[in-house]
Amino acid sequence: MWVNRMTRKVLNVLKGETVFPPPIWMMRQAGRYLPEYRQTRQQAGSFLDLCYNPELATEVTLQPIRRYGFDAAILFSDILVIPHVLGRDLRFEEGRGPLMTPVTVDEIKDLDITGKAAKLSAVYETVSRLREQLPNETTLLGFCGAPWTVATYMIAGHGTPDQAPARLFAYQHRDVFVKLLTDLADISAEYLIEQLNCGADAVQIFDSWSGVLDEDCFEDFCIKPVARIVKKVRETHPDAVIIGFPKGAGMLYRDYRAKTGVNALGLDWSVPLTFAQELQQQGAVQGNLDPLRVVAGGKALDEGVDVILEKLGQGPLIFNLGHGITPQAPLENVAQMVNRIRQAGA
Repeated sequence: MWVNRMTRKVLNVLKGETVFPPPIWMMRQAGRYLPEYRQTRQQAGSFLDLCYNPELATEVTLQPIRRYGFDAAILFSDILVIPHVLGRDLRFEEGRGPLMTPVTVDEIKDLDITGKAAKLSAVYETVSRLREQLPNETTLLGFCGAPWTVATYMIAGHGTPDQAPARLFAYQHRDVFVKLLTDLADISAEYLIEQLNCGADAVQIFDSWSGVLDEDCFEDFCIKPVARIVKKVRETHPDAVIIGFPKGAGMLYRDYRAKTGVNALGLDWSVPLTFAQELQQQGAVQGNLDPLRVVAGGKALDEGVDVILEKLGQGPLIFNLGHGITPQAPLENVAQMVNRIRQAGA
C-alpha cells in the first residue's frame, strides 16, 4: 500500500520543517496515568509480558492516540529488553523498578551479541501491527536506550540516584566498560534497523543518565556510542531520522547533534529556552515542558506551554515534555495542554 508520509507532521519537523502550532507527543504517553493502560497491564500479567505481547503492546501504544490524538505514537517497550535478550535476569518490581543481577567483568568479556537482536521478534511484530493500525497522519517512533544508560542498569543491577556504580566501574575497568558500550551500540543498531524495516518512521535514542557524567566521560560514554549507532543504522537506512535525548547534558547539548549525527535534539526541562533557541538554529528540537506542570495544571501549565511556543514556535519544534509524564498527572490536565497548543494557531 502506498503511504504519503508527507502528511506526518512530526516526521516533517524532524527533517527541519517549521509547523505551527507544533505537533505534539509525550514521552511515556502510553503509561500509568491512563486507566485503560492499567487495565491492560493487569491483563498482561507482568510488565515484561506486556512488552513481549504484540497484541497488548499495540493496544497500549494506541490508547493515548485514541484519547488525545497525539501526532506521534511511540512503540511500547522498555530500554532494558536489550540486556534481557543478552541473558540478564531482568524483572520489574512495584515500587522498585527494574532489577537484575549486576554484570561482572568476566561476563562482559565473554558477552556475545551475535543473533541476539533477532530474539526481539515480538517487538518487531508490534511495530508492524502499529503501522497497519495507526492513522496515516500519525508518525510512528521506535526507540532504544543509549549504551551508557543501559550499561548503568546492567552494572548496578538497578537504578541509583547518580549511577555511581557504573561511573566507578568505568574508571576502574575502562577497557572492559568500553567493550560493553560497543556491544550495546552494535546490538542497539540492529534493533533500530529492524524497527525501521518494520515500519517505524523515525527512532529515538534515550540517554536518561547522561547528565551524571563529566565532560570527558560524556564524550567517550555518551557521544561515541550513539555516533556508532547512528552510523550503523544509516549504513542500512541512509535517510533514517533519529532523535537523540541526552537528558541533563546541559551545555554539552551544544555539540551533541554534530558529533553524533542525530537529526533532532530532545531537551529536558532544565534547558534554558534561550539556549534551546540556539540549538534550534541547527535543526529540530523536541521538548521541554516540566512534567510537573502537567500535574499542577491551571495557570502553571498554561504559562509553561505558552513560553515554549513563544520562544521556540518560530522554528522546527516538536512539543513534548522534558521527561516522561508522571503517573499522577490528571487526564484533564493532559487535555488542557493539548488544547492549549492546538488553539495557539487558531
